[in-house]
Amino acid sequence: MADNNTPTKIKSADEIKVKRKPSDIIFTIVFTIICAFWVYPLIMVLINSFKEKLSISRDPFNLPDEKSFVGLENFDRAVNSQMDFFSALVNSLIITVLSVALILLCTSMCAYFVIRVNTWYTKLFYYLCLFSMIVPFQMIMFPLSKVTDILQLNTPFLIPIVYLGFGAGTALFMFTNFLKSVPLEIEEAAMIDGCGPIKTFFSVVLPIMKPTIISVGILETMWIWNDYLLPYLVLRIRFYKTVPIVIQYFQGGYGKVEWGAIMASMVITITPIVILYLCLQKHIVKGVLNGAVKG
Repeated sequence: MADNNTPTKIKSADEIKVKRKPSDIIFTIVFTIICAFWVYPLIMVLINSFKEKLSISRDPFNLPDEKSFVGLENFDRAVNSQMDFFSALVNSLIITVLSVALILLCTSMCAYFVIRVNTWYTKLFYYLCLFSMIVPFQMIMFPLSKVTDILQLNTPFLIPIVYLGFGAGTALFMFTNFLKSVPLEIEEAAMIDGCGPIKTFFSVVLPIMKPTIISVGILETMWIWNDYLLPYLVLRIRFYKTVPIVIQYFQGGYGKVEWGAIMASMVITITPIVILYLCLQKHIVKGVLNGAVKG
């Protein structure tokens, strides 16, 4: 007769074999192929940034050889060109940092106010912000250009106000849906301890919103950093250019295109965003789920 008190042997992780369904293998293969299609253009840009212009035009998909390899010559041409690439890089950095900071601060506070006040005018304001997400930019770009000229919002330090208007809809939507899952008792406890609404927000609510803040920040950063049309319409191009505008200027008149400089400048532009995304990707998934589903 077996002893009931005999301890059961616990299997190690190596001994446990997970049975994979055929559908899981198929989905893995399919998504791996899709991922390869998405990543390959980035690899092709990186490869062509080290090739001469003629080789890029004739054999864009081939690896550089002894004849086509030019080292860092394309990067030197991109940085030291007449387009003043470093000034454009600084302008893009100023616009991106100020715009993202303004969007995160204003929309997070606005979402907190909308959720906790919950009156008809806060709901109206919320839906008006969401309505801005469905309005095509092409419908308002010419009036927007005129208004920004009148209000003198055509500098890197003031264009973040324009970006706030366009980025508020998505950010407010994600913040409000996340705040619906935050228990009100946490804020009530802070108020009992003597915290006012502003201190409660910055000391209690804002740290809880960290995953969503990171997600919104990354999404807004990728959009603003790579944006071409809005800065081109709003900024005074004679004095201020962003990186996407400078890259476009490498395509000269009469069909002349500096493919080497374009590829090199694209590599320089893409690298910071890719590194930032890879470092914070786990927070993006978590924040998007928290901002899209009420817990």
